[in-house]
Amino acid sequence: MLLPLAVSGNRQHDTGEGNLPKVFGINGPEFFLLLIIGILVIGPKRLPEYTQKLANLVKEVRRMASGAREQIKEEVGIDIDEVDWKKYDPRQYDPRRIIKEALLDDDSKPVSAGAPAVAAVASTAAVTAGATTAAHRPERVIQQLPAGEAAPFDTEAT
Repeated sequence: MLLPLAVSGNRQHDTGEGNLPKVFGINGPEFFLLLIIGILVIGPKRLPEYTQKLANLVKEVRRMASGAREQIKEEVGIDIDEVDWKKYDPRQYDPRRIIKEALLDDDSKPVSAGAPAVAAVASTAAVTAGATTAAHRPERVIQQLPAGEAAPFDTEAT
C-alpha cells in the first residue's frame, strides 16, 4: 500500500522540527502519524508480509546500486570513490576568469601537458606565417548580376 506524500514547493525550509530533515515536505511527527495510520490500515495479519516485501525491495535497490557501481567501474575504469567531484563542480567555472587566463597566458607554453615545447613554437610560427600570407592575398572580386537577371539556382544543391 502506498501512502500519499505531500510535496513541498518551498525549498527554503528543508528542515523540520529540531534537526530532523524534511523528506517530501513531511517532518518527524507527520511521518510517525502516517506510519501509525499505515499500520492500522494494513492490519496485524498482513503487516509481516508487507514488512518482508519492504525488506526485499530495499535489498533489491541496494543490489542494483552496487551493480551499477561495478558496471561503471568496469566500463570507465575508475572507482567512483576515488573521483574528485569538486573538480567537476560547474559552479567553480567563471567564464570571465577562464577567458582572462587564456588571453593573459604566455604563448610559449606547450599546447597540452604532454606536448613538447617545439609544437607550441611551431604553432606560433604557423600563425605568424598565416598573417604574412594574408597581407599578400589578392582582393576579393564581387560580380554583380545585371538588372532583371535572376540569380543562379542549383536544384541539386537544395
